Amino acid sequence: MVEKEIVNELRSLEESLWESSTRFDRAYMERVLAPDFFEFGRSGRVYTREEILAAQGDKINARLRDFKVTAVSEDVFLVTYVSEVQYETLEVGNRSSLWLRTADGWQLTFHQGTKVTETSVFES
Repeated sequence: MVEKEIVNELRSLEESLWESSTRFDRAYMERVLAPDFFEFGRSGRVYTREEILAAQGDKINARLRDFKVTAVSEDVFLVTYVSEVQYETLEVGNRSSLWLRTADGWQLTFHQGTKVTETSVFES
């Protein structure tokens, strides 16, 4: 079982990626994203660290649920959850992130979003 403190830290970090004030703050994202970060987007597109850092956006209306943290090793943790993002329609996705605990703090090295219907959502 993963320590509650680690779960809370990683939940806070994941939530910060869905908040406009931090998601579109380049200095913040440079600290959080590992140098080798990449993402498989919900659309299937591959995003590089530089593309994420350059992104501009508006308010994000998202809810995260079914949050789970699994230790891969002493300093590597897999975070999984379901995102519900309200655009013109509600978009639901299974999400996974790989976080590294470094001497400089937590860094996100990989993220994947998978488009799902409500009946195919992963529930922990």
